[in-house]
Amino acid sequence: MTTARDIMHAGAQCVAADQSLADAARMMRDMNVGALPICGADQKLKGIITDRDIIVRCIAEGRDPAAVKAMELAGHLHCVHADDSMDAVLHKMEQHQIRRIPVIDGDRLVGMISEADLAMGHREGQRLTDQQIVDFMDSVYMTR
Repeated sequence: MTTARDIMHAGAQCVAADQSLADAARMMRDMNVGALPICGADQKLKGIITDRDIIVRCIAEGRDPAAVKAMELAGHLHCVHADDSMDAVLHKMEQHQIRRIPVIDGDRLVGMISEADLAMGHREGQRLTDQQIVDFMDSVYMTR
């Protein structure tokens, strides 16, 4: 059985809850990612922020990204466990119409799964079928 751990990008980097959105945007640029998990001072996962959150909920509202803290815009947190099956991962991402999801082991962040990870897999035999990819895309993109 393929699990979340099998296809995730390990070692996801967090933005600290008290860091600014400007810091988060620079981190996203430097890592070439569209979302960052938010971790508290206790190093536990507290939320997630996307590039779209920064644009729509900060910049478009005339707020200063250097003054707004990451935790202020943290979206509702959905995550999966490292040992969850791919069916469970797909179900959660489809149910909540999300394109990226943090992976935890216990209470520790161990990676992230993006839609690209779902399509490409990390090792031979861990890629989704074409039908699973189509179903995922229909669920996440077509029902918005």
